[in-house]
Amino acid sequence: MDSAASDTLLARPHPQPEEELQAWQLDHTRAPIATKIVVAGGFGVGKTTFVRSVSEITPLQTEALMTQASEESDDLAATPDKLTTTVAMDFGRITLDDDLVLYVFGTPGQQRFWFMWDDLVRGAIGAVVLADTRRLPDCFPALDYFESSGLPYIVAVNHFEGTELFEAEDVREALTVPPHIPVVIMDARNRITVIESLLTLVAHALEATPE
Repeated sequence: MDSAASDTLLARPHPQPEEELQAWQLDHTRAPIATKIVVAGGFGVGKTTFVRSVSEITPLQTEALMTQASEESDDLAATPDKLTTTVAMDFGRITLDDDLVLYVFGTPGQQRFWFMWDDLVRGAIGAVVLADTRRLPDCFPALDYFESSGLPYIVAVNHFEGTELFEAEDVREALTVPPHIPVVIMDARNRITVIESLLTLVAHALEATPE
């Protein structure tokens, strides 16, 4: 094969797998209910993994390699293998119950990126606050934010492999989460448990703001 032919093959775009169309995309008489969900929490708690696990489309991720410049502000003690970090947002989509479409936005965890939260949260029906039992204080800023904003939220404890499994009520007590706020135990790598967390949030948001 000559060099020209080789260059042509290299330049040719690779075929992308076709996205499976949902029922509401095939029937134009059906208007899906589109809702926005926010996933928040501390640095390295699993927000990107949460969005990636559940999204039925290729998720949009704004991950950047971590450098020595962030060593003083980003604590990697609990996640020593973490090489990248979200610098803007994660975005994915999942269709629930045929006509209910959730657009899932993951917020950046580091304090220096919190100024973007107001824009990411605007229009959302609720939020999932991810928590890691090894460093529960990291989720306090997110809890305070949604408490003060009045946006319905739930607490989802991301159970990392090799860590102690706590009961939901023990986590509730440790975080002093009010009784009416759902607390669930899940694994951000497990799509089923992520979907269950989203369903819990949707139900809670409907109960909190039925209109």
